Amino acid sequence: MPKNNTAKRILVALVAVPLIIAVCLLGNEFFMTFTLGIGLLAFYEFYSFTQNKKFYPNLFIGLASVGAIILNNYYGFIEFQNLSIIIVFLLLLIELFRNKSSAIANTGASLLGIFYIGLFSASILALRELYSEFTTIYINGGYIIISLLITLWVCDSAAFFLGIKFGKNKLFPRVSPKKSWEGAIAGFVFSIIAMLILNYTILDFIHWSKALILGLIIGIIGQMGDLVESLFKRDANIKDSSALIPGHGGVLDRFDSLLFTAPVVYLYFYYFVK
Repeated sequence: MPKNNTAKRILVALVAVPLIIAVCLLGNEFFMTFTLGIGLLAFYEFYSFTQNKKFYPNLFIGLASVGAIILNNYYGFIEFQNLSIIIVFLLLLIELFRNKSSAIANTGASLLGIFYIGLFSASILALRELYSEFTTIYINGGYIIISLLITLWVCDSAAFFLGIKFGKNKLFPRVSPKKSWEGAIAGFVFSIIAMLILNYTILDFIHWSKALILGLIIGIIGQMGDLVESLFKRDANIKDSSALIPGHGGVLDRFDSLLFTAPVVYLYFYYFVK
């Protein structure tokens, strides 16, 4: 990695990390706005690189739908089934008059972007608001998000550096030729270690056995999320989802694992931990 690119990555991290921690702890509209930004920017990146495949998702309906899904998750102004009906109906109606390449491909790409990015972004928000009805422990949702981010970073770092040093067996060469089984196993193991350490610091409100399972989930699902985004980027023949974040690529590049992991972690907490 070029030195100037490394410097950019470090500088962005020094600015972004304290801000992200702050919005995680503050929650409420601060975190909702943060999640909304992730969702809208991620959908725009998805919209942009799908055009490499000659697909033309509906940008306006897509952005409006992703925004509506996230805002509805926070404010609850309409039942999700009814919101979904409105989204699909408007999307199909407008596609009828677009006459732009393949209607099937356009509609399919639009729906994939809307519900993959919209629902998964909303899951991040739902995870932060998990204890919203309890004023005294509301901050626990922030600790969950921070722990999730730290564990994903540890997983990614362990997989990258130990994969470079010891990696010999390709994990998924069709999707990501540089990833190895050795790196993936290292990421998995260090995810568990990181989560158990966090259990003794900021996640002490859950039993260690549940923290262990949480580490297992993040170590597997987080790496799968990275592979899914790699699958999309390889299909679109691009390296990064965008150049929005200096030294880091795009929003999807930085938050792909979080987007993919958050729904599973949310369901785990909702049904087995909370």
